[in-house]
Amino acid sequence: MAELTLTTFVTLDGVMQAPGGPDEDRSDGFEYGGWAAPYVDEEMGEFVTEVFGRAGAFLLGRKTYEIFAGYWPEHDEPGDPVAGGLNRLHKYVASTTLKEPAWGPATVLDGEHLQSEIVRAKDALDGELQVHGSGQLAQWLLARDLVDEINLLVFPVVLGAGRRLFPTGGLPTAYGLKGSRTTSSGMAVHTYRPTGRASFGTVGS
Repeated sequence: MAELTLTTFVTLDGVMQAPGGPDEDRSDGFEYGGWAAPYVDEEMGEFVTEVFGRAGAFLLGRKTYEIFAGYWPEHDEPGDPVAGGLNRLHKYVASTTLKEPAWGPATVLDGEHLQSEIVRAKDALDGELQVHGSGQLAQWLLARDLVDEINLLVFPVVLGAGRRLFPTGGLPTAYGLKGSRTTSSGMAVHTYRPTGRASFGTVGS
């Protein structure tokens, strides 16, 4: 049985929207796309390579699937574990509108029965069922306590606007730190596993 893991780029103020390029996602008037680019370094590449090396399949939201589909088939470099994984491993796409995915192998998961479809996909896999980006899907999974592990790549920049990974009204959850590292560009990589509902008290008591 696979574990469901979420890997997300976030700013110091928690924004996850459009890290990769100016036109990646301009919804709600977002003007700061591509904020991750100045901080990409060799150590980050090493971590991402490690993550993709554990993938058994991918679970993606429709927007992220379409962004990836427009890029990775044209950048299928020999020996690149990221391109190789994304182009060859199975992709499950959570969508109520996508009917015939052109970039395969891929299966569209029924939005009305998404949770049971995800559980079924995990049961059929080894390794990790990996979520990358996919902001709305990530929030949906976190709200239902379906994520087994989170990789947060925290970039040293504050934007003050944009979609955040943890929105107001999210599920209060405690996490245990599994691993942490920093890169030469000032990015911090933290891996967390949920440990249950967050508890509350008084400092020093």
